[in-house]
Amino acid sequence: MTIHERIAAQALALVGVPFRLHGRCERTGLDCVGLAALAVARAGGPMAELPGYQLRGTSPASADRALRAAGLVPVDEAAPGTLLLAHSGPMQLHLMVGTASGLVHADAGLGRVVLMPCPAPWPILGRWRLITSSQQE
Repeated sequence: MTIHERIAAQALALVGVPFRLHGRCERTGLDCVGLAALAVARAGGPMAELPGYQLRGTSPASADRALRAAGLVPVDEAAPGTLLLAHSGPMQLHLMVGTASGLVHADAGLGRVVLMPCPAPWPILGRWRLITSSQQE
C-alpha cells in the first residue's frame, strides 16, 4: 500500500469523529485542517505541521504557501490520498481528503467528519499530494 493509499484509508477511519473548530485530536474533535494533518501523520507521512488559520479570510495564496511549507506539492489530478483545497463559502477555504469512495471532510453543519460522493459541491482551487523520498508513490 502506498503512502497515498494509507492517507486515504486513515481519512476514512476518521469518519464519524466530532467536528471542532481548530480541532487537532480525534478524541476532542477535528476541523478540515486537523483531519488532513492527522490522516497524513497516521499514514506515516513526513508532513510538517500545518499552521493555524482564520475561519474566514485566508487567501488561496496563503493556503498555497502553507501547503508547500508542509511538504505538499500541487498536482493536476485527484487520486486517493490527495488533499483538495476548495472555496466553500465567501472568503472561506476548506480541505478535503480524496479516497476511492469519495471525499472525506470535517463538516461543521453536520458536526462530524463525513464521507461525501464526488464531485465536491464547491469549486476546487487546488489538489495537493505529499512527495515521498522515493518520489514513486
